[in-house]
Amino acid sequence: MKWPPLLLFAALTGSGFAQTSTASKEVDAVFPNSRAFYVDLHQNPELSSHETQTAAKLASHLRAAGYEVTEHVGGTGVVAILKNGTGPTIMLRTELDALPVEEKTGLPYASKVHAQDDSGRDVPVMHACGHDLHMATVLGTAQIMVHSKNTWHGTLLLIGQPAEETVSGAKKMVEDGLLTRFPKPDVGVALHVSNDFPAGIVGVTSGYSYASADALRITIYGKGGHGAAPQSTIDPVVIAARTVLSLQTIVSREVKPGDAAVLTVGYIQAGTKNNLIPDHAELGLTVRAYKPEVRQQILAAIARITKAEADAAAVQRAPLIENVGSTDAVYNDPALTQKLKITLEGALGKDNVETGEPLMASEDYSYFIEQGIPSFYFALGGADPQKYSEAKNTGTQLPSNHSPLFAPDVDPALRTGITAEVAVLRDLLRTQ
Repeated sequence: MKWPPLLLFAALTGSGFAQTSTASKEVDAVFPNSRAFYVDLHQNPELSSHETQTAAKLASHLRAAGYEVTEHVGGTGVVAILKNGTGPTIMLRTELDALPVEEKTGLPYASKVHAQDDSGRDVPVMHACGHDLHMATVLGTAQIMVHSKNTWHGTLLLIGQPAEETVSGAKKMVEDGLLTRFPKPDVGVALHVSNDFPAGIVGVTSGYSYASADALRITIYGKGGHGAAPQSTIDPVVIAARTVLSLQTIVSREVKPGDAAVLTVGYIQAGTKNNLIPDHAELGLTVRAYKPEVRQQILAAIARITKAEADAAAVQRAPLIENVGSTDAVYNDPALTQKLKITLEGALGKDNVETGEPLMASEDYSYFIEQGIPSFYFALGGADPQKYSEAKNTGTQLPSNHSPLFAPDVDPALRTGITAEVAVLRDLLRTQ
């Protein structure tokens, strides 16, 4: 049957309104519980690999919703499964951990928590990266999926992953049998809130979304002595200073222009007193790149330059370079991304789905992708729309993730996140 253009337009827009209206009612039904969960999580954050209460709360909520829940996967990790007939297995992941940051948002539910970190220091703790909002979003999504089984078929696998901030939790969960003890996902989905977009907007990036990261510790060995007799020493401070400057030429002079890369020396530690030349100096580096070959090029150049600067000073012991933490880049499957971008436009409105830029931040969600799980990792706007507009107009920056002032505009961001996740999951688990 061929529809007249006016009637066709009316039918399509009417259908879209009906879908939007239904989705809004579904979100309204779960929103109060999700928001209360968010406030509880925000007030009671826990550090990486110590998310015992956080994990227990998430597990309890998902179990009460009707999921088959397994706890203590890869430490404090949570796996929740909902089966609904034959179909694909789709993974939706959230993080559990918070950061050693003192909250300064002034919110009535601001964190006042202190805890001991892994070195035994007393540190403040804050959900300064939005993982509390991610968990609250997953809970709302999980409850809607339970109550709307007529809209999808297959297996939904919800993951509460510990230790994202130390880029170690995803690997620990996989090593503990995530992909062998439970159904292996056909597709993986995750989101991350930030102030890069206003609340109500989502950002979609095809291909590389987050960079790889390597945390390096370089120890340069010299020969200590009196500061007034440098001729009898081999000064590691001077070698370190020369090394820092030489390392900065790698991105500017060795990496092909157009290939994104960052090399930052975050700290130099050496010596204890002004008139002592120490016997060693330590550098802390972070290296970021998208392409694996660029990453390897930079790491090889760091080793070459560090050795050369030490050799130039006639050191008696070669420098030690240690990789103390790394993760690959997050790569969004292009075909999957294009498909789900259209889905999100239908659920949120075309104007509320933007194309995002690849970021030099890093995420250990990449470890799931390494296991052969095609994935879609998208951005959730968290900025207050008015403050976002004012910041754009004045050229100022809103507080970023990891800032003590980071505070997403919870209500619209949470509603948008739930709506987006439900739409994506239903598309991937669509009844044929």
